Amino acid sequence: MPAEKDHKDSEEQENNSATLGKRPHESEAEPAPAQDSDSEDDIGPMPATAADEVQVKKRRKPLPHEQLYISRLPSAEMYEKSFMHRDAINFVAVTRTDFIITTSVDGFLKFWKKTDQGIEFVKQYRSHLALISGISVSDDGLLLATISLDKTLKVYDVINFDMINVIKLDFVPSNVCWIHRRGEAQAKAAVSDSESPAIHVFDGRGEGKAMFTITKLHSGPVTTMAFNDKYNCVVSADDKGALEYWVPDEEHELPKTVAFEYKSETDLYEFKKCKSAATSITFSQDFEKFVTMSAKDRQVRVWKTRTGKMIRKYDESLDVINEMQQTGQKMYKLDDMEFGRRLAGERVLTKSTQQGCMNAVFDESGNFLIYPTIFGIKIVNMHSNKVVRLIGKSEPQRFVNIALYQGAPKKKRNMTMAMAASDNAVIKESELRDPSLFCTAHTRNRFYIFTEREPDQGPSHKSDRDVFNEKPSREEQTIATAQHTKTKLGTTAILRTTMGDIQIKLFPELVPKTVENFVTHSRNGYYDNVIFHRVIKSFMLQTGDPLGDGTGGTSIWGKEFEDEFHHDLKHDRPYTVSMANAGPGTNGSQFFVTTVPTPWLDNKHTVFGRAVTGMDVIHNIENLKTDKTDKPYEEVKIMNIEIR
Repeated sequence: MPAEKDHKDSEEQENNSATLGKRPHESEAEPAPAQDSDSEDDIGPMPATAADEVQVKKRRKPLPHEQLYISRLPSAEMYEKSFMHRDAINFVAVTRTDFIITTSVDGFLKFWKKTDQGIEFVKQYRSHLALISGISVSDDGLLLATISLDKTLKVYDVINFDMINVIKLDFVPSNVCWIHRRGEAQAKAAVSDSESPAIHVFDGRGEGKAMFTITKLHSGPVTTMAFNDKYNCVVSADDKGALEYWVPDEEHELPKTVAFEYKSETDLYEFKKCKSAATSITFSQDFEKFVTMSAKDRQVRVWKTRTGKMIRKYDESLDVINEMQQTGQKMYKLDDMEFGRRLAGERVLTKSTQQGCMNAVFDESGNFLIYPTIFGIKIVNMHSNKVVRLIGKSEPQRFVNIALYQGAPKKKRNMTMAMAASDNAVIKESELRDPSLFCTAHTRNRFYIFTEREPDQGPSHKSDRDVFNEKPSREEQTIATAQHTKTKLGTTAILRTTMGDIQIKLFPELVPKTVENFVTHSRNGYYDNVIFHRVIKSFMLQTGDPLGDGTGGTSIWGKEFEDEFHHDLKHDRPYTVSMANAGPGTNGSQFFVTTVPTPWLDNKHTVFGRAVTGMDVIHNIENLKTDKTDKPYEEVKIMNIEIR
């Protein structure tokens, strides 16, 4: 077990693996039956026959309507918009009723509504008091279930965005999945126990007592579940590597709708063979295929529902990622420094619980597979086994959980034949699609939207693509205030003197009060026509006194102000700009520029800038002849100071 895979599919996968950035390895090939292996060892490889040569030359026909399918997928290389939660977002889901649901690790849940070009916020809930560990949307898009480490299951009416039930659990849940068919009276929700193999089934609208519990299906805690409406079966996986099919009732037998009776006829032992486990399962819209992702071995596997056979396998392990970078394939090649940064982040993700949130999705046709990688989000044509698009490659985020929307937000639900046949412009507009891919990112408190529009092409491109829809935290407010102060005060001053210009870099974020005093005086013309009244060779140039003798000058507040010493600002180099004073806390308007390192002035004078250009001007002033009071015989003035 398992039996041989379909030879044609395996051959295609091997022949086309290079197009996905994976070099074929002998160890990765499907093992041949034992008898074939023995005979080959005895007589050696046989020469290719004429039939084999014809087989090699034969090409697979292109996917019919491929360009139509691709046109209904997001195409922009960068995300168009992002929206916030207060904490890191772990799940995003799209419903058939055009709602988007996002959850964050602090227990908050948000409802959003899809509009013709974007989304709009609807409602927020403090759904749980602890980490939300799983969510599930019913196949009809009417119900939402959330579970949390706080041992509760909560049920929401999606259309009315209202909480309709709270079920207290006597175990810590790990996964939740709606397992009822459309139109059924009971809305059954399966909830797995994080510490045992048990799966408890509840009526989502009931009083809270489990309808039945399944204890013997799995041998370890269940890691993921998904319901197939067409075949009326659940596919679930556990941490021991088991992958099971079962009918969602108390007997939980193998469904009669599938084409096998025993697991030995399938590839369902794949995870046990690889000593791995599935962490996500997603069905295609026609329910004929499903895709699994495994956090442990980083393999993306595609299966046929009816046969339980694996038809595609894509390797996204760190070894393959390194190989793709080294071979320098154009689609994946990154700058070495950027690749190193991403690889380090990937190792952090491997140890994070958020890795279990990673998933893959199908497009509406079931021919394209979409999943996040270190290089961006891949869109793979499974028919040709080629990556047709790689979006988000230039973005710094590591995308994790994704959900695809391919509908027409304005489309009327009940379209008559007469309406469809009419030439009405309004009806035609309502048919317009807006394909959007919603993505969470590792440790980020934002979710990102990829569409057909680049950030500078959307209807609101003049506004920032990162929307601040949440009140910032105290830390964020402090950073924002510092940035605002920095921008408001300016970061550069240009002293225009009678001997040339001196450009000074200012430090408003480190010594804001001193810089504010200097900048305000400069903008008000306070320093215009003020002379360098004291110049000492191999020491400094002093100015800023309107009286020109070192006894005058005041601050913008009309009084002396306190010193601002910072450990990053020292008199450890020439061209340091610092405040002159007559002792602690006696700063006014006078300042000086050093021409050599003067470490003895540290913690006595406030450093607020450094000269970055015009050093020749500084030394020319330094070399002027002076009198006994160190005042230059040749008068040098500041004509004005420009702040940028």
